[in-house]
Amino acid sequence: MRDNEDNVNKGAGGSAFKKELRSDLEHNMEKFNDPVVLGELVYRLLEERENTNRILKNILAKLDSLEAKGVSVPEVKEEIKEVLLPKIDEDIMKYIQKTGKVTAEMVRTRFKYKGKNAASARLNKLVGLGLLQKKQVGKKVFFFPTSH
Repeated sequence: MRDNEDNVNKGAGGSAFKKELRSDLEHNMEKFNDPVVLGELVYRLLEERENTNRILKNILAKLDSLEAKGVSVPEVKEEIKEVLLPKIDEDIMKYIQKTGKVTAEMVRTRFKYKGKNAASARLNKLVGLGLLQKKQVGKKVFFFPTSH
């Protein structure tokens, strides 16, 4: 009989909990209709991604330092870089690997950037991550995959 009373009390408490949880969820779902809230979420996600990339860049620099000193380091650098790149960067890298070398103008045209500066900044970011090399030939700057 005591077990039966406990189950009844748990059921009643569970129902109140479910109602409270449902109310909270509905309230939060209403917030997602607000573009300002969505913008803030996207902004915070981008900040976190930048922080993660910065941390990974530091780790990779330390791995390179260890390799230079002759310490054996497992081959995980390429996997980290490939997995954590934004989709657009992955697409750009695939395009460069397919063509062998590109200019910012080629990337601008292929990925429909409005200006060459956006494409150039994206390519220079990949150079900074050690994924690409760049070489100026006359007035053009060519970007090509690093040889590991």
